[in-house]
Amino acid sequence: MQAIQTLPAAALRRVRGVLTDIDGTITTDGRLPASTYLALDRLKAAGLHVIPVTGRCIAWAEILTRLWPVDAIIGENGAFYSHLRAGKLLTRYLDDAITRAGNLARIRALGERIVRQVPGCALASDQAWHAADLAIDHAEDVAPLPAEAVERIASLMREAGMTATVSSIHVNGWFGQHDKLSMSRLCVAELLGADLDAGRDEWLFIGDSANDASMFAHFPLSVGVANIRDILPQLPARPAYITEAACGEGFAEMAALLLAVRD
Repeated sequence: MQAIQTLPAAALRRVRGVLTDIDGTITTDGRLPASTYLALDRLKAAGLHVIPVTGRCIAWAEILTRLWPVDAIIGENGAFYSHLRAGKLLTRYLDDAITRAGNLARIRALGERIVRQVPGCALASDQAWHAADLAIDHAEDVAPLPAEAVERIASLMREAGMTATVSSIHVNGWFGQHDKLSMSRLCVAELLGADLDAGRDEWLFIGDSANDASMFAHFPLSVGVANIRDILPQLPARPAYITEAACGEGFAEMAALLLAVRD
C-alpha cells in the first residue's frame, strides 16, 4: 500500500464518484464526526457522485438516504440500494419479496443457533430490521471476540449455505452470491447509466474491512483508512493506498485531496 498523498493528481481529476464503506470509514468509534459529514457535503457540492456501500440494515440505509448528501446507499452487503427520486424514497431489492421472506425464516433460525454455539457473540442490535441478511455482533455492543470465534461464526454461516464476510463489528451472512461490488455495478448502471467496469478508474473506493475486499480488488483507486492495518492479515485483497488518519478523519483526508485538484 502506498500513502494516499502519492496518488497522482491526474488520476484524482478523472474521478467522478466515490464509493465508501460506513462503519470505521465514515464513522469514528460509532459516531459521525462533523469533519466527515462536511467532507460528504463538499464532495456532492463539487459534482461528484457519493454512494455509501455498507453491511448495515435497510432501516439504516433508508434513513441515511434521506438525511445524507448522497446519491444512494447500498445496504446489507449488496442486497438492495435505496435512493430518492423526486423526493420519494425508493428501494431496489435484488431478490423478490417471496424469496426474501423465505430467507429471513432461515436466517432467524440460524442466528439463534450461532448465538447458542459461540459464547460472547450476539445478534446485531439492528438485526430485527434486516431485510436479507444475518448480522452477528463480534465487536460493536459485545466485548471483542478472538479471531477464532469470529471465524467460527463465519464457518457456521458457510456450512448453512450462506455467503459470509467479516466487517469491523459484525459477521454478515446471506443466501446468494451478491456482494458490495455486484450491487455497486447494478446501482451505478441503473441510476447513472454508467459502466463500473469500463469506467473503474473514474471511481474511488474507500473502506476498512474484510467485506470490502472485492472493492479493493476491483478499483485501481482503492483506499484504506489507517485503521485497516489492524486486519491486514485477514484481507484477501488490499487497498492500493492508505490514509494517514484513521476512521472518519481518514475519509476526510481522502476527500480533501480529491477536492484540492478541483479548486
